[in-house]
Amino acid sequence: MTWESFYLGTFLAGLLLSVLFFVAGALRLPHVHIHGHAHGGFAKVKGGSAAINPGTLMAFLAWFGGTGYLLERYANVWAYLALFLSIAGGLAGASIIFWMMLKLSANDRPLDPADYDMIGVLGKVASPIREGGTGELIFSRAGSRCAIAARSEDGAKIPRGTEVVVTRFEKGIAYVRLWNEMRGE
Repeated sequence: MTWESFYLGTFLAGLLLSVLFFVAGALRLPHVHIHGHAHGGFAKVKGGSAAINPGTLMAFLAWFGGTGYLLERYANVWAYLALFLSIAGGLAGASIIFWMMLKLSANDRPLDPADYDMIGVLGKVASPIREGGTGELIFSRAGSRCAIAARSEDGAKIPRGTEVVVTRFEKGIAYVRLWNEMRGE
């Protein structure tokens, strides 16, 4: 095996694995989760992201192989210099991919089901709730303005602009009571 074929093989392996992982994610094919735990500061960076992950490994393989192949095929350099430059190229490629993923996931945070529980939500009636009927409730969630169908808990009508509290949530409909009643006014 020559250095040229070795580099071409690593380039193709990195490229094919990248395509395979992309297609598997896009088509939501069955997959395996591998969780590792790093001790110390080597493999983790600020924010808890692992610097060595499948994406960076595939990028390293592709860039390492591509750089090495081009150097062996088109440049007249010493084999060990080509190996050193290929490793540097692989590290550069892996670093670029890691930096991009870090920037894309900088604002990610775990979802908490309690943040999306409708009971206790305070909002305003946007479309009046008729007696025994349904209206619309506007409320704020995670910094966004949301709307949902609403009915009065006791069947009474509730005019537009009234502040209400959700007391139960069933089949996509919020059952509400007046905020003033809940506060005891």
